[in-house]
Amino acid sequence: MQPTPEQSPHHAYPDHWEADVVLRDGGTARIRPITTDDAERLVSFYEQVSDESKYYRFFAPYPRLSAKDVHRFTHHDYVDRVGLAVTTGGEFIATVRYDRIDAQGRPATAPADEAEVAFLVQDAHQGRGVASALLEHIAAVARERGIRRFAAEVLPANNKMIKVFRDAGYTQRRSFEDGSVHLTLDLEPTAESLAVQRGREQRAESRSVQRLLAPGSVAVVGTGRTPGGVGRTVLRNLLGSGYTGRTYAVNRAFDAGLTEIDGVPAHRSVGEIDERVDLAVLAVPADRVPEAVADCGEHGVRGLVVLSAGYAEQGAEGRERQRELVRQARSYGMRIIGPNAFGIINTSEAVRLNASLAPESPAHGRIGLFTQSGAIGIALLAGLHRRGAGLSTFISAGNRADVSGNDFLQYWYEDQDTDVALLYLESLGNPRKFTRLARRTAAVKPVVVVKGARHSGSNPPGHAVPVSRIPDATVSALMRQAGVIRVDTVTEMVDAGLLLAGQPLPAGPRVAILGNSESLGLLTYDACLAEGLRPRPPRDLTTAATPQDFRDALAEALGDQTCDAVIVTAIPWVGENGEAETGDGEVLAAALREAAATGPAKPVAVVHVEIGGLAEALAAAAGTVAPARTGPRTAPPARDAAVTPSPGESAPEPATTVPARVGRIPAYPAAERAVRALAEAVKYAQWRRQAAVPGKVPDFGDTVDEARAARLIGALLGPDPDPRGRPLAHDEARELLGSYGITVRPTLPAPDPEAAAAAAARLGYPVALKTTAPHLRHRADLGGVRLDLANESELRRAYGELTELLGKPAELQPVVQAMAPRGVDTVVRASIDAAAGAVLSFGLAGAPSELLGDTAHRLVPATDRDAAELIRSIKAAPVLFGWRGSAPVDTPALEELLLRMSRLVDDHPEVVSVALEPVVVATQGLTVLGASVRLAPPPVRGDLGPRRLPSY
Repeated sequence: MQPTPEQSPHHAYPDHWEADVVLRDGGTARIRPITTDDAERLVSFYEQVSDESKYYRFFAPYPRLSAKDVHRFTHHDYVDRVGLAVTTGGEFIATVRYDRIDAQGRPATAPADEAEVAFLVQDAHQGRGVASALLEHIAAVARERGIRRFAAEVLPANNKMIKVFRDAGYTQRRSFEDGSVHLTLDLEPTAESLAVQRGREQRAESRSVQRLLAPGSVAVVGTGRTPGGVGRTVLRNLLGSGYTGRTYAVNRAFDAGLTEIDGVPAHRSVGEIDERVDLAVLAVPADRVPEAVADCGEHGVRGLVVLSAGYAEQGAEGRERQRELVRQARSYGMRIIGPNAFGIINTSEAVRLNASLAPESPAHGRIGLFTQSGAIGIALLAGLHRRGAGLSTFISAGNRADVSGNDFLQYWYEDQDTDVALLYLESLGNPRKFTRLARRTAAVKPVVVVKGARHSGSNPPGHAVPVSRIPDATVSALMRQAGVIRVDTVTEMVDAGLLLAGQPLPAGPRVAILGNSESLGLLTYDACLAEGLRPRPPRDLTTAATPQDFRDALAEALGDQTCDAVIVTAIPWVGENGEAETGDGEVLAAALREAAATGPAKPVAVVHVEIGGLAEALAAAAGTVAPARTGPRTAPPARDAAVTPSPGESAPEPATTVPARVGRIPAYPAAERAVRALAEAVKYAQWRRQAAVPGKVPDFGDTVDEARAARLIGALLGPDPDPRGRPLAHDEARELLGSYGITVRPTLPAPDPEAAAAAAARLGYPVALKTTAPHLRHRADLGGVRLDLANESELRRAYGELTELLGKPAELQPVVQAMAPRGVDTVVRASIDAAAGAVLSFGLAGAPSELLGDTAHRLVPATDRDAAELIRSIKAAPVLFGWRGSAPVDTPALEELLLRMSRLVDDHPEVVSVALEPVVVATQGLTVLGASVRLAPPPVRGDLGPRRLPSY
């Protein structure tokens, strides 16, 4: 919508207030400002509101709006008077309005910071979370316009509206006056209001995915009249999977007399179907998709899977076609998987949905799989099938124009049929949200990610999302901080997923190795050391070992309190004639399963070389049926849970001798693959244990002056700051950092030898003479730094050498600084990435660390645990802890510095970058020798605003 000439030219139409939102029931709606063009919509909306709702809104019978009312409710200045509407299909279903008031409740303008607010929701849409979403958005609008409080008058009988205000999480006050409830809400976001908002977001987005994955009816739009083609293939796959709902074939080209195809009712449009369809799969050319979407939307379809290609993957014209597709679908309240999607699968016995191009549904299992690439999806389905693994759900989202990996993390978080989430991602549309959701999900179940397009510097075709500028190594570190298991290849993802889905988490890194091949055992031992595990010496059972020997050895290892996991290595037995016997895999599998079932709950993995039937027998041992639970899983599957074979699988022969409580034992063709998967499980289990007791963010008491820093930043940026920002001078940076207890050692300019001598006399000897020219800064290797100058004579001599070697003083910009105690030179940085947020970084100073990329990263705000891990996670960390006999440095002081830096950039997003270099950490204390700070208007933080769907 655009403003009309009647609206004030000083307050243009605020199109940034427009937003698509997901409601409580999983449907979508649009929130936008009301304009003068909305008079007819408003009248029509009001006519559909019940008399009771009108009474609650106006405190009196109010059957219709007068012309004066319509004018008042559609004419706003977008500052002191604002109205927002929620629309579906272009029509209003709810409105909210605020009017700025003064202390006496009379109409006012700024600087008055209170407004009266009132809502009205059509009865047919009450209970969908419409008012809650509207409150989030109108509160954000009010804060933007300088309003800090809302006042509302509500009739005591209007319990629904009172609950909306009460449950919002804002600080509020309530009183009863003149027969109504008077509510006052402070609009400053609180931890509770943010938690409420994110909880509603999770439930709504999870529900929107659930509607796609468990539809009661499916229509395949574009079903071919003859066998073959995409639409007919999807229909065949739906029928072949045993889908439990109702299926319809739709094609506008069907003959008028055609009533059935492949045993399914056939229709020429969705509108001809005599029930509401939950899910439509669109398999029509891109130019016919808008017509199909309109047909679906006008007849109540809840969601779409768009298989059609010809969108953003084909350039600018396709990107615009994709944007229009999303806008059109959302206008009807529908969510989209695709376009250019491969499809979706849900193996639940209650659904059995295969709305994809995969000819066979995978077996039922407890792994959820999301991929943006159809080709990768095909490969993963095939790989998992070969290894006997089942899935709970599968999604191949194609261009991912709407529903994304974030939505499925929301769904899997509470899905009791999914124990492990696997994601192949080629872009992160909202890294802040992804890390937040991944951290929450990883706290209850493993999240394994492969990130494609790591080094291209741009998004793959079709993925029109913001591009993060942070390096891939930083992205990896931030994922690790969030508990995500990031692997490099899809093979590694499957390897890790199989272990995590079928085995308990290890209690530590101690690994027992046993098998009938000394060489294979040694390879496994070496691989464990390379992955940071603590292997025990391999136990060689010799090539004469029988399955019973394996069983006894595994039972003994599992019962050993000094080991946390077991890797079994096996090669074929050599018969009396010297030939390998490869056919006893089922017998060995039965022996290993029996030992695992009767021993303590520890992970077991098998490395085998060409033993026929072993991997298949281990995989088919049992399904991974989860124990009964009432919420997200917070512990590994119990080994005493009842387990049944997955659909389509048969129980193994030795099932009568093996308790059904053992899960699948993963088998690997190479030691390195098994060990890498186990190492990931060890690191994840350690993260889970630590995440159970969160770290703390200290406030540092009186040593932090947040108000002083805010005043300083405001003065430095000025009333009309340059969007590009500005670097701070040395003294400005020192003052700002000092307000957070970060002391930077002063430097004095030395434009000539006399000034250098005067500066040294003021600071006290010994001193350092340093150039500050950009090309020489922090480059002692180029001769731009002279240290330990004990007197004026040495200082003058160094000054002469410096200028003779490197250039004139005006070029070098030399400074003098008092010497700091000897220690380890380090670098502490913080920067804000528009997509990922504020990132805290640490490494050792010098070219080698920079060249090797030996820098660790954490998201801000960092906790005390994050700071401790940050300094210990770089490869050169031993230098800080007494490497080769050197004295350990004061790491607690370094951790405190990191936390103070984190607090600074978290409190003041205008601080877009800080670099402390070098920070010399001594055995007692540390010294910050150099600091650079850049201020800029803060980037918009969508993760703190009202919930909204991405708009590309």
